[in-house]
Amino acid sequence: MNFWDQRFSEPGFKYGTEPNAFVQQQAAHLTRGSRVLLPGDGEGRNGVWLAQQGHHVTSVDSSAVGLKKASELAAQRGVALTTALEDLALWEPEPGSFDAVMIIFTHLPESFRRDAHRRLGQGLKPGGRLVVEGFHPQQLTHSSGGPKDVTMLYSAEQLSDDFAALLAPEHVWHGEVSLSEGPGHQGLAVVTRWTGRKL
Repeated sequence: MNFWDQRFSEPGFKYGTEPNAFVQQQAAHLTRGSRVLLPGDGEGRNGVWLAQQGHHVTSVDSSAVGLKKASELAAQRGVALTTALEDLALWEPEPGSFDAVMIIFTHLPESFRRDAHRRLGQGLKPGGRLVVEGFHPQQLTHSSGGPKDVTMLYSAEQLSDDFAALLAPEHVWHGEVSLSEGPGHQGLAVVTRWTGRKL
């Protein structure tokens, strides 16, 4: 059983069933009926909420246990959710096929992070919107969640470099926020928020 299968096998939802606050904020920029990709969507809290807003959502994750919970949550809320069991180290979306890609607390190993980010960015249509929220390296001084390996944490500069020449940055910020997302993300946290549009 992989790490995330084990984590998502615990009772309840590790990060709750309500959407991330930055996802809610950024969804205001989407046209109803947008095709939205959520890599690393886990138990589906963000994908299901976006489907409830009238979007066509694809949730990708490496955990079959998480995606099963996501499908069950979608069924409970009466919405359609496309799920794909994939390894982001290798997987790539069809180029130019999504209106938005939202990478929310999907922390990838340094060995393939940049390549994976660029593949995900290529999945956007021209003018499509990329939204990232992840823990900043300063999160290591906080106990509210996230990897304990600094190489898996995201600075704004690092994200700008990952998506250079592919996306035009729009909103680049890092700072402290208060998280209340299930038992997995609770309390003050230092996050990086990065949005851009596909060139």
